[in-house]
Amino acid sequence: MPPRTTDSTPERRDDDRAPSTDPEPRITGEREGGAAAGAGADSGKGADSTSDARHAETGFGAEHTTPPHAPAGDDGTDQRVAAMRRAADGGRRWRALHMAGCAVLLAVAVTGGAVAFGGQDGGSGVDAVSAAGALSPGDLARGDLDAGIASLQKHLRAQPRDFGSWSTLGVAYVEQARTKGDPSRYPQAERALRRSLELEPGNDRALAGQAALAAARHDFPGALNHADRALKQNPYNERALCTRIDALVELGRYDDAAKAADTADDRRPGVPVFTRYAYVHELRGDVRTARAVLERALGSASAPADVAYVATALGQLAWNQGEYKTALGHYARALAADDAYLPALEGRARAQASSGDRAAAVTGLEQVVARFPLPGPLVALGELYEDRGADGDRAKAGDQYALVDAWTALARAGGVNADLDSAMAAADHGDKKEALRSARAEWDRRRSVHTADALAWALHVNGRDEEALPYARRATATGYRNAVFLYHRGVIERAAGDERAARTHLKAALDLNPGFSPLGAREARTALKDLEGNR
Repeated sequence: MPPRTTDSTPERRDDDRAPSTDPEPRITGEREGGAAAGAGADSGKGADSTSDARHAETGFGAEHTTPPHAPAGDDGTDQRVAAMRRAADGGRRWRALHMAGCAVLLAVAVTGGAVAFGGQDGGSGVDAVSAAGALSPGDLARGDLDAGIASLQKHLRAQPRDFGSWSTLGVAYVEQARTKGDPSRYPQAERALRRSLELEPGNDRALAGQAALAAARHDFPGALNHADRALKQNPYNERALCTRIDALVELGRYDDAAKAADTADDRRPGVPVFTRYAYVHELRGDVRTARAVLERALGSASAPADVAYVATALGQLAWNQGEYKTALGHYARALAADDAYLPALEGRARAQASSGDRAAAVTGLEQVVARFPLPGPLVALGELYEDRGADGDRAKAGDQYALVDAWTALARAGGVNADLDSAMAAADHGDKKEALRSARAEWDRRRSVHTADALAWALHVNGRDEEALPYARRATATGYRNAVFLYHRGVIERAAGDERAARTHLKAALDLNPGFSPLGAREARTALKDLEGNR
Protein backbone atom coordinates (compact mmCIF):
# COMPACT_ATOMS: atom_id res chain seq x y z
CA MET A 1 0.00 0.00 0.00
CA PRO A 2 1.20 3.57 -0.62
CA PRO A 3 2.64 5.87 2.03
CA ARG A 4 0.14 7.02 4.58
CA THR A 5 1.44 10.34 5.71
CA THR A 6 -0.49 12.63 3.41
CA ASP A 7 -3.86 11.30 4.40
CA SER A 8 -5.84 13.84 6.35
CA THR A 9 -6.29 12.84 9.95
CA PRO A 10 -9.33 13.93 11.99
CA GLU A 11 -8.37 17.02 13.91
CA ARG A 12 -9.70 18.64 17.04
CA ARG A 13 -12.01 21.59 16.96
CA ASP A 14 -9.47 23.78 18.77
CA ASP A 15 -6.88 23.33 16.05
CA ASP A 16 -6.13 27.03 15.81
CA ARG A 17 -5.67 27.66 19.54
CA ALA A 18 -3.05 26.95 22.16
CA PRO A 19 -3.53 23.63 23.97
CA SER A 20 -5.82 23.34 26.95
CA THR A 21 -4.34 23.40 30.43
CA ASP A 22 -6.02 20.06 31.09
CA PRO A 23 -3.49 17.22 31.22
CA GLU A 24 -3.27 15.00 28.11
CA PRO A 25 -0.96 12.01 27.58
CA ARG A 26 2.16 12.54 25.50
CA ILE A 27 4.42 10.06 23.79
CA THR A 28 7.83 11.39 24.64
CA GLY A 29 7.37 12.35 28.28
CA GLU A 30 5.79 15.04 30.42
CA ARG A 31 7.01 18.32 29.01
CA GLU A 32 5.34 21.61 29.68
CA GLY A 33 4.04 23.80 26.85
CA GLY A 34 3.31 27.50 26.90
CA ALA A 35 0.57 29.66 25.50
CA ALA A 36 0.28 30.02 21.75
CA ALA A 37 1.44 33.16 20.10
CA GLY A 38 -0.88 34.63 17.53
CA ALA A 39 -3.77 32.19 17.98
CA GLY A 40 -6.23 32.55 15.11
CA ALA A 41 -9.64 34.14 15.43
CA ASP A 42 -12.82 32.33 14.52
CA SER A 43 -14.37 34.88 12.23
CA GLY A 44 -13.56 37.81 10.03
CA LYS A 45 -13.88 41.53 10.66
CA GLY A 46 -16.08 44.19 9.19
CA ALA A 47 -19.48 44.33 7.56
CA ASP A 48 -20.47 42.36 4.51
CA SER A 49 -20.06 44.02 1.16
CA THR A 50 -21.84 43.47 -2.12
CA SER A 51 -18.68 42.23 -3.78
CA ASP A 52 -18.00 39.81 -0.91
CA ALA A 53 -21.53 38.47 -1.14
CA ARG A 54 -21.06 37.86 -4.84
CA HIS A 55 -17.75 36.14 -4.03
CA ALA A 56 -19.51 33.86 -1.57
CA GLU A 57 -22.01 32.92 -4.26
CA THR A 58 -19.46 32.22 -6.97
CA GLY A 59 -16.24 31.46 -5.13
CA PHE A 60 -16.90 27.78 -4.64
CA GLY A 61 -15.71 26.92 -8.14
CA ALA A 62 -15.75 28.34 -11.62
CA GLU A 63 -17.45 25.22 -12.90
CA HIS A 64 -20.77 25.99 -11.23
CA THR A 65 -22.57 28.41 -8.94
CA THR A 66 -24.32 25.81 -6.81
CA PRO A 67 -21.79 24.49 -4.25
CA PRO A 68 -20.90 20.80 -4.54
CA HIS A 69 -21.88 18.73 -1.54
CA ALA A 70 -23.61 15.61 -2.83
CA PRO A 71 -22.76 12.48 -0.87
CA ALA A 72 -20.40 9.79 -2.13
CA GLY A 73 -22.03 7.36 -4.47
CA ASP A 74 -24.51 9.90 -5.84
CA ASP A 75 -25.08 10.58 -9.50
CA GLY A 76 -22.11 12.98 -9.54
CA THR A 77 -19.69 10.34 -8.35
CA ASP A 78 -21.16 7.78 -10.72
CA GLN A 79 -20.81 10.18 -13.65
CA ARG A 80 -17.19 10.95 -12.77
CA VAL A 81 -16.30 7.27 -12.47
CA ALA A 82 -18.17 6.51 -15.69
CA ALA A 83 -16.26 9.26 -17.47
CA MET A 84 -12.98 7.76 -16.30
CA ARG A 85 -14.05 4.32 -17.47
CA ARG A 86 -15.05 5.69 -20.87
CA ALA A 87 -11.63 7.29 -21.18
CA ALA A 88 -9.99 3.99 -20.30
CA ASP A 89 -12.21 2.09 -22.77
CA GLY A 90 -11.09 4.45 -25.50
CA GLY A 91 -7.50 3.75 -24.53
CA ARG A 92 -7.90 0.03 -24.96
CA ARG A 93 -9.62 0.26 -28.34
CA TRP A 94 -7.52 2.99 -29.87
CA ARG A 95 -4.28 3.20 -27.93
CA ALA A 96 -2.61 5.73 -30.18
CA LEU A 97 -5.65 8.01 -30.20
CA HIS A 98 -5.94 7.64 -26.46
CA MET A 99 -2.36 8.80 -25.89
CA ALA A 100 -3.04 11.89 -28.00
CA GLY A 101 -6.48 12.67 -26.58
CA CYS A 102 -6.32 11.51 -22.97
CA ALA A 103 -5.91 15.03 -21.59
CA VAL A 104 -9.03 16.19 -23.44
CA LEU A 105 -11.11 13.25 -22.27
CA LEU A 106 -10.06 13.67 -18.66
CA ALA A 107 -10.65 17.41 -18.76
CA VAL A 108 -14.24 16.54 -19.70
CA ALA A 109 -14.30 14.06 -16.80
CA VAL A 110 -13.11 16.74 -14.37
CA THR A 111 -15.63 19.33 -15.53
CA GLY A 112 -18.47 16.84 -15.81
CA GLY A 113 -17.82 15.54 -12.32
CA ALA A 114 -17.70 19.02 -10.87
CA VAL A 115 -20.95 20.03 -12.52
CA ALA A 116 -22.64 16.84 -11.40
CA PHE A 117 -21.68 17.48 -7.80
CA GLY A 118 -23.70 20.70 -7.71
CA GLY A 119 -27.38 21.16 -8.30
CA GLN A 120 -28.79 19.36 -5.23
CA ASP A 121 -28.79 22.14 -2.70
CA GLY A 122 -31.51 20.68 -0.55
CA GLY A 123 -30.09 17.20 -0.37
CA SER A 124 -28.26 17.57 2.94
CA GLY A 125 -31.19 18.81 4.97
CA VAL A 126 -28.93 21.23 6.85
CA ASP A 127 -30.40 24.58 7.84
CA ALA A 128 -28.46 27.77 7.32
CA VAL A 129 -26.15 28.55 10.20
CA SER A 130 -25.77 31.85 11.96
CA ALA A 131 -22.57 33.82 12.23
CA ALA A 132 -21.89 32.14 15.56
CA GLY A 133 -22.57 28.73 14.08
CA ALA A 134 -19.76 28.48 11.56
CA LEU A 135 -18.18 25.05 11.66
CA SER A 136 -14.60 24.30 12.64
CA PRO A 137 -12.37 21.61 11.08
CA GLY A 138 -12.99 19.45 14.13
CA ASP A 139 -16.76 19.67 13.66
CA LEU A 140 -16.38 18.60 10.05
CA ALA A 141 -14.19 15.64 10.99
CA ARG A 142 -16.74 14.40 13.50
CA GLY A 143 -19.82 14.75 11.36
CA ASP A 144 -21.06 14.53 7.78
CA LEU A 145 -18.44 16.25 5.65
CA ASP A 146 -20.85 17.05 2.82
CA ALA A 147 -23.49 18.46 5.17
CA GLY A 148 -20.81 20.48 6.94
CA ILE A 149 -19.63 21.96 3.65
CA ALA A 150 -23.21 22.86 2.77
CA SER A 151 -23.60 24.64 6.12
CA LEU A 152 -20.37 26.54 5.65
CA GLN A 153 -21.43 27.67 2.20
CA LYS A 154 -24.76 28.96 3.51
CA HIS A 155 -22.99 30.70 6.38
CA LEU A 156 -20.55 32.40 4.01
CA ARG A 157 -23.39 33.71 1.88
CA ALA A 158 -24.67 35.46 4.99
CA GLN A 159 -21.22 36.38 6.38
CA PRO A 160 -18.86 36.52 3.38
CA ARG A 161 -16.08 38.26 5.33
CA ASP A 162 -15.66 35.42 7.85
CA PHE A 163 -12.06 34.52 7.03
CA GLY A 164 -12.06 31.61 9.51
CA SER A 165 -14.94 29.90 7.73
CA TRP A 166 -13.29 30.42 4.36
CA SER A 167 -10.19 28.63 5.65
CA THR A 168 -12.30 25.82 7.10
CA LEU A 169 -14.15 25.46 3.80
CA GLY A 170 -10.85 25.21 1.95
CA VAL A 171 -9.63 22.45 4.25
CA ALA A 172 -12.97 20.67 3.88
CA TYR A 173 -12.59 20.69 0.09
CA VAL A 174 -9.14 19.12 0.48
CA GLU A 175 -10.65 16.38 2.63
CA GLN A 176 -13.53 15.92 0.21
CA ALA A 177 -11.08 15.50 -2.67
CA ARG A 178 -9.17 12.88 -0.70
CA THR A 179 -12.13 10.86 0.56
CA LYS A 180 -14.03 10.94 -2.73
CA GLY A 181 -11.02 10.47 -5.00
CA ASP A 182 -11.94 13.69 -6.81
CA PRO A 183 -8.95 15.99 -7.53
CA SER A 184 -11.24 18.57 -9.14
CA ARG A 185 -11.94 19.80 -5.58
CA TYR A 186 -8.37 21.08 -5.17
CA PRO A 187 -8.78 24.24 -7.27
CA GLN A 188 -11.89 25.07 -5.20
CA ALA A 189 -9.89 24.59 -2.01
CA GLU A 190 -7.19 26.87 -3.37
CA ARG A 191 -9.70 29.64 -4.06
CA ALA A 192 -11.33 29.39 -0.64
CA LEU A 193 -7.99 29.51 1.17
CA ARG A 194 -6.82 32.43 -0.94
CA ARG A 195 -10.03 34.29 -0.05
CA SER A 196 -9.37 33.72 3.65
CA LEU A 197 -5.92 35.25 3.29
CA GLU A 198 -7.28 38.20 1.33
CA LEU A 199 -9.62 38.95 4.23
CA GLU A 200 -7.04 38.35 6.96
CA PRO A 201 -3.48 38.27 5.59
CA GLY A 202 -1.18 35.86 7.34
CA ASN A 203 -3.86 34.01 9.32
CA ASP A 204 -2.43 30.68 10.42
CA ARG A 205 -5.55 28.63 9.71
CA ALA A 206 -5.47 29.46 6.00
CA LEU A 207 -1.70 29.02 5.81
CA ALA A 208 -2.06 25.59 7.42
CA GLY A 209 -4.82 24.82 4.94
CA GLN A 210 -2.51 25.77 2.08
CA ALA A 211 0.08 23.40 3.55
CA ALA A 212 -2.45 20.56 3.60
CA LEU A 213 -3.50 21.37 0.01
CA ALA A 214 0.10 21.37 -1.19
CA ALA A 215 0.72 18.02 0.51
CA ALA A 216 -2.41 16.56 -1.07
CA ARG A 217 -1.10 17.67 -4.46
CA HIS A 218 2.29 16.09 -3.63
CA ASP A 219 4.02 19.48 -3.61
CA PHE A 220 6.00 18.72 -0.48
CA PRO A 221 8.46 21.64 -0.62
CA GLY A 222 5.44 23.93 -0.87
CA ALA A 223 3.72 22.12 1.98
CA LEU A 224 6.78 22.59 4.19
CA ASN A 225 6.99 26.28 3.33
CA HIS A 226 3.31 26.93 4.11
CA ALA A 227 3.48 24.91 7.33
CA ASP A 228 6.51 26.88 8.52
CA ARG A 229 4.70 30.15 7.77
CA ALA A 230 1.65 29.00 9.70
CA LEU A 231 3.74 27.92 12.68
CA LYS A 232 5.49 31.28 12.71
CA GLN A 233 2.06 32.84 13.29
CA ASN A 234 0.84 30.14 15.70
CA PRO A 235 3.33 27.52 16.95
CA TYR A 236 0.46 25.35 18.20
CA ASN A 237 -1.48 24.96 14.96
CA GLU A 238 -2.06 21.21 14.87
CA ARG A 239 -2.65 20.94 11.15
CA ALA A 240 0.59 22.79 10.38
CA LEU A 241 2.55 20.69 12.87
CA CYS A 242 1.25 17.49 11.29
CA THR A 243 1.70 18.61 7.69
CA ARG A 244 5.26 19.63 8.49
CA ILE A 245 6.00 16.05 9.58
CA ASP A 246 4.33 14.71 6.43
CA ALA A 247 6.35 16.97 4.16
CA LEU A 248 9.69 16.08 5.78
CA VAL A 249 8.89 12.36 5.56
CA GLU A 250 7.95 12.58 1.89
CA LEU A 251 11.08 14.59 1.15
CA GLY A 252 13.16 11.79 2.70
CA ARG A 253 14.39 14.00 5.55
CA TYR A 254 13.75 11.38 8.21
CA ASP A 255 15.95 12.82 10.98
CA ASP A 256 14.22 16.18 10.60
CA ALA A 257 10.85 14.42 10.55
CA ALA A 258 11.65 12.70 13.83
CA LYS A 259 12.53 16.06 15.42
CA ALA A 260 9.34 17.58 14.02
CA ALA A 261 7.32 14.70 15.48
CA ASP A 262 8.91 15.28 18.90
CA THR A 263 8.05 18.98 18.67
CA ALA A 264 4.47 18.26 17.64
CA ASP A 265 4.08 15.75 20.47
CA ASP A 266 5.36 18.35 22.92
CA ARG A 267 2.97 21.05 21.67
CA ARG A 268 -0.16 19.19 20.57
CA PRO A 269 -0.28 15.56 21.73
CA GLY A 270 -3.22 13.70 20.25
CA VAL A 271 -4.31 11.25 17.58
CA PRO A 272 -3.08 13.24 14.52
CA VAL A 273 0.39 13.61 16.00
CA PHE A 274 0.56 10.08 17.44
CA THR A 275 -0.11 8.43 14.08
CA ARG A 276 2.64 10.42 12.41
CA TYR A 277 5.04 9.79 15.26
CA ALA A 278 4.39 6.07 14.80
CA TYR A 279 4.99 6.19 11.05
CA VAL A 280 8.34 7.96 11.48
CA HIS A 281 9.42 5.10 13.75
CA GLU A 282 8.09 2.47 11.34
CA LEU A 283 10.15 3.98 8.52
CA ARG A 284 13.24 3.52 10.69
CA GLY A 285 12.42 -0.13 11.33
CA ASP A 286 11.19 0.42 14.89
CA VAL A 287 7.94 -1.52 14.54
CA ARG A 288 7.64 -2.13 18.27
CA THR A 289 7.50 1.57 19.09
CA ALA A 290 5.20 2.30 16.16
CA ARG A 291 2.74 -0.35 17.32
CA ALA A 292 2.85 0.80 20.95
CA VAL A 293 2.16 4.41 19.97
CA LEU A 294 -0.74 3.45 17.69
CA GLU A 295 -2.27 1.21 20.37
CA ARG A 296 -2.04 4.09 22.81
CA ALA A 297 -3.63 6.40 20.26
CA LEU A 298 -6.45 3.94 19.67
CA GLY A 299 -7.06 3.69 23.40
CA SER A 300 -7.44 7.47 23.61
CA ALA A 301 -9.63 7.76 20.49
CA SER A 302 -13.34 8.32 21.01
CA ALA A 303 -14.71 9.87 17.81
CA PRO A 304 -15.57 7.30 15.10
CA ALA A 305 -13.30 9.09 12.61
CA ASP A 306 -10.36 8.80 15.00
CA VAL A 307 -11.05 5.14 15.75
CA ALA A 308 -11.32 4.26 12.05
CA TYR A 309 -8.12 6.09 11.17
CA VAL A 310 -5.95 4.65 13.95
CA ALA A 311 -7.32 1.11 13.68
CA THR A 312 -6.59 1.17 9.95
CA ALA A 313 -3.02 2.32 10.60
CA LEU A 314 -2.62 -0.59 13.02
CA GLY A 315 -4.05 -2.93 10.40
CA GLN A 316 -1.58 -1.78 7.78
CA LEU A 317 1.32 -2.07 10.21
CA ALA A 318 0.29 -5.65 11.04
CA TRP A 319 -0.16 -6.54 7.36
CA ASN A 320 3.32 -5.23 6.56
CA GLN A 321 4.68 -7.73 9.11
CA GLY A 322 2.67 -10.63 7.64
CA GLU A 323 0.28 -10.72 10.63
CA TYR A 324 -2.87 -11.15 8.61
CA LYS A 325 -5.24 -12.30 11.34
CA THR A 326 -4.24 -9.35 13.51
CA ALA A 327 -4.62 -7.00 10.55
CA LEU A 328 -8.13 -8.27 9.84
CA GLY A 329 -9.06 -7.67 13.47
CA HIS A 330 -7.92 -4.05 13.27
CA TYR A 331 -9.76 -3.48 10.00
CA ALA A 332 -12.91 -4.94 11.54
CA ARG A 333 -12.66 -2.43 14.36
CA ALA A 334 -12.13 0.41 11.90
CA LEU A 335 -15.18 -0.59 9.86
CA ALA A 336 -17.27 -0.96 13.01
CA ALA A 337 -16.56 2.72 13.61
CA ASP A 338 -17.09 3.75 9.98
CA ASP A 339 -18.35 1.07 7.62
CA ALA A 340 -17.54 3.19 4.54
CA TYR A 341 -13.94 4.10 5.44
CA LEU A 342 -12.08 3.50 2.19
CA PRO A 343 -8.56 2.73 3.50
CA ALA A 344 -10.02 0.10 5.86
CA LEU A 345 -12.05 -1.51 3.08
CA GLU A 346 -8.98 -1.65 0.85
CA GLY A 347 -6.76 -2.92 3.66
CA ARG A 348 -9.22 -5.64 4.60
CA ALA A 349 -9.35 -6.86 1.00
CA ARG A 350 -5.55 -6.99 0.81
CA ALA A 351 -5.38 -8.94 4.08
CA GLN A 352 -8.04 -11.34 2.82
CA ALA A 353 -6.03 -11.93 -0.34
CA SER A 354 -2.87 -12.55 1.65
CA SER A 355 -4.77 -14.97 3.90
CA GLY A 356 -5.92 -17.00 0.89
CA ASP A 357 -9.51 -15.73 0.75
CA ARG A 358 -9.20 -14.52 -2.82
CA ALA A 359 -12.94 -14.47 -3.54
CA ALA A 360 -13.64 -12.10 -0.66
CA ALA A 361 -10.65 -9.97 -1.66
CA VAL A 362 -11.86 -9.63 -5.25
CA THR A 363 -15.37 -8.75 -4.11
CA GLY A 364 -14.07 -6.19 -1.65
CA LEU A 365 -11.76 -4.46 -4.11
CA GLU A 366 -14.44 -4.46 -6.81
CA GLN A 367 -16.68 -2.54 -4.41
CA VAL A 368 -13.88 -0.10 -3.58
CA VAL A 369 -12.93 0.72 -7.17
CA ALA A 370 -16.58 0.96 -8.25
CA ARG A 371 -16.79 4.13 -6.17
CA PHE A 372 -13.17 5.24 -5.84
CA PRO A 373 -11.02 4.18 -8.82
CA LEU A 374 -7.64 5.07 -7.28
CA PRO A 375 -4.30 3.60 -8.42
CA GLY A 376 -3.58 1.43 -5.37
CA PRO A 377 -6.78 -0.62 -5.33
CA LEU A 378 -6.97 -0.66 -9.15
CA VAL A 379 -3.56 -2.31 -9.44
CA ALA A 380 -4.31 -4.69 -6.56
CA LEU A 381 -7.56 -5.79 -8.19
CA GLY A 382 -5.93 -6.18 -11.60
CA GLU A 383 -3.23 -8.42 -10.11
CA LEU A 384 -5.85 -10.53 -8.34
CA TYR A 385 -7.61 -11.03 -11.67
CA GLU A 386 -4.32 -12.02 -13.31
CA ASP A 387 -3.50 -14.42 -10.49
CA ARG A 388 -6.96 -16.03 -10.64
CA GLY A 389 -6.69 -16.56 -14.40
CA ALA A 390 -10.34 -17.36 -15.11
CA ASP A 391 -11.97 -16.70 -18.48
CA GLY A 392 -12.01 -12.97 -19.12
CA ASP A 393 -9.75 -12.15 -16.16
CA ARG A 394 -6.88 -10.90 -18.31
CA ALA A 395 -9.20 -8.40 -19.99
CA LYS A 396 -10.60 -7.38 -16.59
CA ALA A 397 -7.07 -6.79 -15.34
CA GLY A 398 -6.33 -4.65 -18.37
CA ASP A 399 -9.41 -2.57 -17.60
CA GLN A 400 -8.07 -1.77 -14.13
CA TYR A 401 -4.62 -0.78 -15.41
CA ALA A 402 -6.16 1.45 -18.08
CA LEU A 403 -8.13 3.23 -15.36
CA VAL A 404 -4.88 4.07 -13.60
CA ASP A 405 -3.90 6.07 -16.69
CA ALA A 406 -7.26 7.81 -16.60
CA TRP A 407 -6.92 8.66 -12.90
CA THR A 408 -3.41 10.00 -13.48
CA ALA A 409 -4.65 12.41 -16.14
CA LEU A 410 -7.56 13.47 -13.91
CA ALA A 411 -5.22 14.07 -10.97
CA ARG A 412 -2.83 16.13 -13.05
CA ALA A 413 -5.75 18.23 -14.29
CA GLY A 414 -6.47 19.01 -10.62
CA GLY A 415 -2.91 20.16 -10.02
CA VAL A 416 -1.66 16.90 -8.46
CA ASN A 417 1.86 15.63 -9.11
CA ALA A 418 1.09 11.98 -9.90
CA ASP A 419 4.55 10.85 -11.04
CA LEU A 420 5.14 8.38 -8.18
CA ASP A 421 1.74 6.70 -8.65
CA SER A 422 2.31 6.61 -12.42
CA ALA A 423 5.81 5.16 -12.13
CA MET A 424 4.78 2.41 -9.73
CA ALA A 425 1.84 1.26 -11.86
CA ALA A 426 3.45 1.67 -15.29
CA ALA A 427 6.62 -0.24 -14.39
CA ASP A 428 4.65 -3.48 -14.02
CA HIS A 429 1.52 -2.84 -16.06
CA GLY A 430 2.10 -0.04 -18.53
CA ASP A 431 4.64 1.94 -20.53
CA LYS A 432 8.06 1.07 -19.07
CA LYS A 433 9.77 4.09 -20.60
CA GLU A 434 7.09 6.36 -19.14
CA ALA A 435 7.59 4.65 -15.78
CA LEU A 436 11.29 5.55 -15.88
CA ARG A 437 10.58 9.13 -16.91
CA SER A 438 8.10 9.56 -14.05
CA ALA A 439 10.37 7.90 -11.50
CA ARG A 440 13.33 10.08 -12.48
CA ALA A 441 11.20 13.21 -12.29
CA GLU A 442 9.96 12.28 -8.83
CA TRP A 443 13.46 11.39 -7.61
CA ASP A 444 14.64 14.84 -8.72
CA ARG A 445 11.92 16.39 -6.54
CA ARG A 446 12.28 14.26 -3.39
CA ARG A 447 14.60 11.55 -2.15
CA SER A 448 12.53 9.20 -0.01
CA VAL A 449 12.65 5.42 0.35
CA HIS A 450 9.54 5.20 -1.82
CA THR A 451 10.98 7.25 -4.66
CA ALA A 452 14.26 5.30 -4.42
CA ASP A 453 12.37 2.02 -4.76
CA ALA A 454 10.27 3.34 -7.65
CA LEU A 455 13.35 4.51 -9.55
CA ALA A 456 15.22 1.26 -8.89
CA TRP A 457 12.34 -0.82 -10.22
CA ALA A 458 11.76 1.42 -13.23
CA LEU A 459 15.44 1.10 -14.13
CA HIS A 460 15.23 -2.68 -13.72
CA VAL A 461 12.24 -3.15 -16.02
CA ASN A 462 14.13 -1.10 -18.60
CA GLY A 463 17.11 -3.48 -18.37
CA ARG A 464 19.42 -1.13 -16.43
CA ASP A 465 20.13 -3.23 -13.34
CA GLU A 466 23.64 -1.99 -12.53
CA GLU A 467 22.25 1.54 -12.43
CA ALA A 468 19.24 0.36 -10.42
CA LEU A 469 21.17 -1.39 -7.65
CA PRO A 470 22.30 1.69 -5.63
CA TYR A 471 18.69 2.94 -5.52
CA ALA A 472 17.41 -0.45 -4.39
CA ARG A 473 19.96 -0.44 -1.59
CA ARG A 474 18.97 3.08 -0.61
CA ALA A 475 15.30 2.09 -0.45
CA THR A 476 16.09 -0.51 2.24
CA ALA A 477 18.80 1.47 4.06
CA THR A 478 16.62 2.97 6.82
CA GLY A 479 15.51 -0.43 8.15
CA TYR A 480 11.94 0.03 6.93
CA ARG A 481 10.36 -3.44 6.87
CA ASN A 482 8.68 -3.49 3.47
CA ALA A 483 8.45 -6.79 1.57
CA VAL A 484 8.02 -5.08 -1.82
CA PHE A 485 11.29 -3.18 -1.37
CA LEU A 486 13.10 -6.38 -0.37
CA TYR A 487 11.61 -8.25 -3.33
CA HIS A 488 12.63 -5.53 -5.76
CA ARG A 489 16.16 -5.47 -4.35
CA GLY A 490 16.47 -9.25 -4.61
CA VAL A 491 15.30 -9.34 -8.22
CA ILE A 492 17.68 -6.53 -9.17
CA GLU A 493 20.60 -8.22 -7.40
CA ARG A 494 19.88 -11.45 -9.25
CA ALA A 495 19.80 -9.64 -12.59
CA ALA A 496 23.06 -7.89 -11.68
CA GLY A 497 24.73 -11.25 -10.96
CA ASP A 498 24.85 -11.18 -7.14
CA GLU A 499 22.97 -14.41 -6.45
CA ARG A 500 23.93 -14.64 -2.79
CA ALA A 501 22.48 -11.21 -1.99
CA ALA A 502 19.46 -12.00 -4.15
CA ARG A 503 18.69 -15.13 -2.13
CA THR A 504 19.02 -13.17 1.10
CA HIS A 505 16.58 -10.46 0.12
CA LEU A 506 14.03 -12.61 -1.69
CA LYS A 507 13.87 -14.90 1.35
CA ALA A 508 13.59 -11.86 3.64
CA ALA A 509 10.64 -10.55 1.62
CA LEU A 510 8.76 -13.84 1.81
CA ASP A 511 9.59 -14.38 5.49
CA LEU A 512 8.34 -10.91 6.35
CA ASN A 513 5.12 -10.79 4.34
CA PRO A 514 4.56 -13.88 2.15
CA GLY A 515 1.39 -12.43 0.64
CA PHE A 516 2.73 -8.96 -0.15
CA SER A 517 1.47 -9.14 -3.76
CA PRO A 518 -0.46 -11.78 -5.71
CA LEU A 519 1.99 -11.64 -8.61
CA GLY A 520 5.14 -10.41 -6.90
CA ALA A 521 5.06 -13.04 -4.15
CA ARG A 522 4.60 -15.80 -6.73
CA GLU A 523 7.52 -14.48 -8.77
CA ALA A 524 9.67 -14.18 -5.65
CA ARG A 525 9.05 -17.82 -4.76
CA THR A 526 9.89 -18.93 -8.29
CA ALA A 527 13.08 -16.87 -8.38
CA LEU A 528 14.18 -18.12 -4.96
CA LYS A 529 13.57 -21.74 -5.98
CA ASP A 530 15.68 -21.23 -9.10
CA LEU A 531 18.48 -19.66 -7.06
CA GLU A 532 18.44 -22.49 -4.55
CA GLY A 533 18.66 -24.98 -7.40
CA ASN A 534 21.79 -23.25 -8.72
CA ARG A 535 23.72 -23.58 -5.43
